[in-house]
Amino acid sequence: MEAYNQHSLSTAQASPRRDTLKGTALGMVSTLSFPAIVGTADMMLKSAGVHLIGYEKIGSGHCTAIVRGGIADVRLAVEAGESTAKQFDQFVSSSVIPRPFPNLDVILPITRLSIFAEEGTYSRLSNQAVGLVETRGFPAMVGAADAMLKAADVQLAAYEKIGSGLCTAIIRGSVANVAVAVEAGMYEAERIGELNAVMVIPRPLDELEQTLPVASCWVEERQPVRLPLNIKEEIGEVELVELPDLQKLPVKVISTEEL
Repeated sequence: MEAYNQHSLSTAQASPRRDTLKGTALGMVSTLSFPAIVGTADMMLKSAGVHLIGYEKIGSGHCTAIVRGGIADVRLAVEAGESTAKQFDQFVSSSVIPRPFPNLDVILPITRLSIFAEEGTYSRLSNQAVGLVETRGFPAMVGAADAMLKAADVQLAAYEKIGSGLCTAIIRGSVANVAVAVEAGMYEAERIGELNAVMVIPRPLDELEQTLPVASCWVEERQPVRLPLNIKEEIGEVELVELPDLQKLPVKVISTEEL
């Protein structure tokens, strides 16, 4: 009887979550570039009423954006995402899974959406454009990041690695500054190594913000660097010397002719 009650309780606790996900679908679009998948995810969010779970990176440059929502909305979002990825010439594959079996939520990394959608989102980096420059090779990415920081008033938020030597520098700033910085980063990346992809997102949605890596130093207030100083001083006995009274000293007046 006790076991039956425990089972009934667990079923009752799980039922609200099942009701939330009932009648939903999963949508996935895969690309061969991190900037391309971020731009694809941005278009998917803006084209239909779906939620972005996040990205799955399986190596060799393969990135998949995963969304969830109503079946009709997911189909529209995947169609828009596929079209966007093809425009970047980075499309690999796409899929829509209507009413996925609950066990998928347990095994695959697709359960973050239900928590994500229920808690809501708030971004501390709102109204800041996103710029992404992807290179093949770490030196080219570092050079591109340095060139972007020097070219405009932007901040380096983080960088992303997805395999096959692909690295993406992610910057934040106003739309105009990000556009100027990305252009400078492109030229520097091509000069040093190989430029793979670029992306500028003027007004990212809050859900997209939450999926992007952001360095804590960009959000937190910068603190001055304190270096330890190792100074050795030898202090001996101090002898006090009495100074003469200046008023009692003889004073000699010199005329201007003697100068």
